[in-house]
Amino acid sequence: MTRSFLGWPAFPEAAEREVGNRQLRENVRRATHTIRGKRAVLAAERPDWEALRDAAAGIKDQVLANLESHLLQVEEKVTAAGGTVHWARDAAEANRIVTDLVRATGEREIVKVKSMLTEEIGLDAALEAAGINARETDLAATIVQLGDDLPSHVVVPALHRNRTEIRDIFVREMGRHGRPAPEGLTDEPAELAEAARLHLREKFLGAKVAVSGANFLVAETGTLVVVESEGNGRMCLTLADTLISVVGIEKTVPSWQDLEVFLQLLARNATGERMAPYTSTWTGLGPSKGADGDGPQTFHLVLVDNGRTRALADPTGRQALRCIRCGACMNICPVYERTGGHAYGSVYPGPIGAILNPLLKGLDDPQTASLPYASTLCGACNEVCPVRIRFTDVLLDLRAQVADGGKHPVERAALGAVGGVMEHQAAWKAAVKSIGLVGPLLLPRKIRLPGPLGGWTDSRTVPAIPRESFRTWWKRTEGDAK
Repeated sequence: MTRSFLGWPAFPEAAEREVGNRQLRENVRRATHTIRGKRAVLAAERPDWEALRDAAAGIKDQVLANLESHLLQVEEKVTAAGGTVHWARDAAEANRIVTDLVRATGEREIVKVKSMLTEEIGLDAALEAAGINARETDLAATIVQLGDDLPSHVVVPALHRNRTEIRDIFVREMGRHGRPAPEGLTDEPAELAEAARLHLREKFLGAKVAVSGANFLVAETGTLVVVESEGNGRMCLTLADTLISVVGIEKTVPSWQDLEVFLQLLARNATGERMAPYTSTWTGLGPSKGADGDGPQTFHLVLVDNGRTRALADPTGRQALRCIRCGACMNICPVYERTGGHAYGSVYPGPIGAILNPLLKGLDDPQTASLPYASTLCGACNEVCPVRIRFTDVLLDLRAQVADGGKHPVERAALGAVGGVMEHQAAWKAAVKSIGLVGPLLLPRKIRLPGPLGGWTDSRTVPAIPRESFRTWWKRTEGDAK
């Protein structure tokens, strides 16, 4: 049975469990530090790096402001090129459309290009329920699937696994799903890659149906773009008779000239490469396709909303839809580094998950309501985002929405009391002065507040309280405070 994040605990509970896994923390730390180091070097190579980021943010904002017209243009161009366009309002509708399309072919096993959107909607589980076996072909996604695991990163889904764990998964599971791992397989990267190549080659050559996502969708020609590092995507996109691409509506870019901007940013920011080894583009079936040509003879594009118009309606949060899934925010985040991706309860972990999941799903349940607090607000994610998402702005806005929702009455009451004191200058001065005098004596560095407030102190060390306030220090050293 395909696993999912359905019913996952809220971030505080899940993070507490994951932080206790020393091996996971070491795996994640090693991987994220390696990737972000390579990214920093290659970003610094480009004197126009900041201008590219500005351009990318501007293009995405233009798309979001005119999304309907761009999508209608996509439909027109894809249809004219021999493809069929389907519209899905939510995950259930998208899964039904894809399942029906696969059933119509009579096939019972298909291959997939790694797609976070198909993970988001739970497509593999839906196909499995219909008796269809969907095999992932990206190396990291294959590791996750064979290990009955869940993805923990948008670019490297098996980032939380080390080489020895991967070897054990291959030896144990490959034979149950096709060609077994070679005898005497070690954990050397070349041997692991060769084992995966031999196992997957049978899948590529036998599959008649392939499912993909897309990194970008060029509106002016209806062209889809997949950027990848292994060639598995190219195999799926060219060998299958039927290709079904499941794409979020926000992936649109207006033109090929706009696409150029994103291709200069994506690989450098995602994997620390100047250019991804494989950039595949296709437009419908094209004039050379069909019964006498190469490539898929049937092409379907499924455009998926699944909460994206909801996010679009949020004036602050809509910028999250600029995201191009590079994963740089995860690689730099001190919270993600210590918890890994599973703690976020979604295929979108890290800073982007902390804002995108609540925007797509709402803040109506504890799992999504906890995610805006899964951040130190250090702002490192702001600095590496290639499309200039202001994560901290969105996080603070979402926190305000959670607080305004009335689900944290103790916190609201405490902040209300503090606010009442701060409105009166004399009362505030007296409070600051008194805490400076008695605080160091009454409040040790490690305390536990009573009742619901204990959740705050359990994970924090109270900072040392200075005996002298800033205003008092300023008055004493620089003259009267203003």
